[in-house]
Amino acid sequence: MFEDFEKTFPRDEGRTAARTMTDANSVPEIGALRQFMTKFGGASFCNGLYRVVEPRSISQWLDRVSLAFPDFRTTVTCFGYDWLGRVFALDTAQSEQGQPSVVMFEPGTGEALDIPSNLETFHNRELQRHGEAALAISFYNKWLQSGGAAPRHYQCIGYKVPLFLGGIDDIGNLSLDDIAVYWHISAQIIQKARGLPAGTRIDRTSIG
Repeated sequence: MFEDFEKTFPRDEGRTAARTMTDANSVPEIGALRQFMTKFGGASFCNGLYRVVEPRSISQWLDRVSLAFPDFRTTVTCFGYDWLGRVFALDTAQSEQGQPSVVMFEPGTGEALDIPSNLETFHNRELQRHGEAALAISFYNKWLQSGGAAPRHYQCIGYKVPLFLGGIDDIGNLSLDDIAVYWHISAQIIQKARGLPAGTRIDRTSIG
């Protein structure tokens, strides 16, 4: 079912999720998600460019995302994340070819973006045709070529100053972060910024 994805995105060696019955049973039966997680859960691709969520961590990822985007709390299930810490999820409130569609949550921009794909077409079609837009591949290569480290499974390359606070979309504004901490801080800033007039100053020193 995900053959085209496997051909284009080589799996990194090393850490993968334990494929236990308990892990498999914890995955919601949403489209092909359980089959996908059984095969790829916890895997990393293209030197940390893209990762699949570990089955036992699905609820933790929902907590992180819904802190920043509470309207999605009851409708999404997270399945992957990229090097920038952007999270991909299935949204049962929307459909694509009869299956839940994909939404991308961006902590750097504070936005949730609909992707016209379901789980299968996202991996077999969207990432093949629009991988640059979906995963910022050239930006990642630029980061690595500058001497930046590839993030481990618990890390991401986050923005020092979020783009929605005037940060520059440049490698000079990037740093290697613990992804849980990055999402926690970003979510609080997104909450404070939501609904405020453009240019409003937010005191980030109060964010902990």
